[in-house]
Amino acid sequence: MAASYQLPSFLDGVIERDAYVRWLRRKTITHLKRDRNRGNTVADGAAYRIAIHEAVLRSNGVDEYTGSPLRWDLISQYDNDKSAANRRAYKREFYGLPTIDHVGDGLGPPDFVICAWQINDAKHDQSYDEFIAMCRAVLNHHEKQIANNNAVHAEDGILSVQLENQPAAPSDG
Repeated sequence: MAASYQLPSFLDGVIERDAYVRWLRRKTITHLKRDRNRGNTVADGAAYRIAIHEAVLRSNGVDEYTGSPLRWDLISQYDNDKSAANRRAYKREFYGLPTIDHVGDGLGPPDFVICAWQINDAKHDQSYDEFIAMCRAVLNHHEKQIANNNAVHAEDGILSVQLENQPAAPSDG
């Protein structure tokens, strides 16, 4: 296996070829086991390695969904003990870690793209269309919240100005 997988040119000077091949082998095993457990009876290790390597090459080092550069220097650096101790703060440091995302449901021939851990975490088992619909819903809701907050603040500002310009109420005194 090692001789047939060259280090993608965008990884020159970022990681060593041996580290890439180890990562490729581990990711192949992980996805192969997961898909077999989900019922993929045709899952094959060699086909998975080829598909993952081709996805890496197609990525050109950037996230499939955002176009953001991936942190290839982080592969094989995650430390479970540090994660347990520092939880979210530690995981946040790895948001840009390259991960393999299934294009389909993982029950047919291997078809993968490369994306950041943060994005893969958000997408989870959704199809691409479901993921985009979810992202649009989040953005639409966010825009409505901003519009409502701006309207409330604008009303507050108008109300404050009106109150400041009102003549003082007569005193009872």
